[in-house]
Amino acid sequence: MPSESGALVARHVLEFPGGYTRTTGPVIGRFLTELRAGRIVGVRTAEGRVLVPPLEYDPATGDAVTSEYVEVGPAGTVTACAWVHEPRPGHPLDRPFAWATIKLDGADTSLVHAVDAGNPKALSPGTRVWPVWRQDRDGQITDISHFAPEVTKIVSHVRAEYRLQAGGALGTFLEAIGRGVFIGGACATCGQVYVPFRGSCPECGTVITEQVELPDTGTITTFAINNLPDPRAPEVPFVSAYILLDGSDSPLIALVGGVPAHEVRQGMRVRAEWIPREEWTPSLANVRWFAPTGEPDVEL
Repeated sequence: MPSESGALVARHVLEFPGGYTRTTGPVIGRFLTELRAGRIVGVRTAEGRVLVPPLEYDPATGDAVTSEYVEVGPAGTVTACAWVHEPRPGHPLDRPFAWATIKLDGADTSLVHAVDAGNPKALSPGTRVWPVWRQDRDGQITDISHFAPEVTKIVSHVRAEYRLQAGGALGTFLEAIGRGVFIGGACATCGQVYVPFRGSCPECGTVITEQVELPDTGTITTFAINNLPDPRAPEVPFVSAYILLDGSDSPLIALVGGVPAHEVRQGMRVRAEWIPREEWTPSLANVRWFAPTGEPDVEL
């Protein structure tokens, strides 16, 4: 029949409906029999090289191989590969895979087979691979369904749940937060005011008994821009900052919101943005984040 170009073409099909039968010979027959048993063997040449798949004659010298069969692998190393983005009918896998030459451990030549690597970036020369065997084997190279890369990493879903019991100082601070108030501790010896409230002064060791109620405004002393998601953050990227509350001498770490991350700066004046009052609990979660007040920056 004429093609689109006007040339005459005809479709021909070469097929053996009953199957094409051939004898394997002792060398290939041994190789296929071992595959059926779940093993991979090569044959040793007179010069000591191990050929996989085995051949009846040494391709380097033309001499007949020895009768010594050597079990190899099962793992091997990819020496070259080509990625198949769209598998075709008759391919060993119905998903993207790679054809690769694989030098099995103990072999001196490479075997061509399919590798199921998931994506092209996961496979390159030097990648270690292992065979994935079919459950039902009948003595063909397809008894190896495919090869797969070695397991080099796993994803573990880690979750730790625990209860934290607040001590006296932290309990005092959180109880005040539950009322919408920041409580600091004033050292009677050195005059430093610490937020959160502490039981003793880290500077001089004096026991702190005096509580100081502080405003919910302060100044950013330093900050970090974060690009990993956090359920508490307003957006990504977001800013976490050390905030020096007015009247305190130690900064409090908190999120910063209401301003693009790239506009946050040292010395910026901020105020706590509280969640609705009916949702308050003895927790710092009462403060959604600190937002700019619009006041002039402070010299640190």
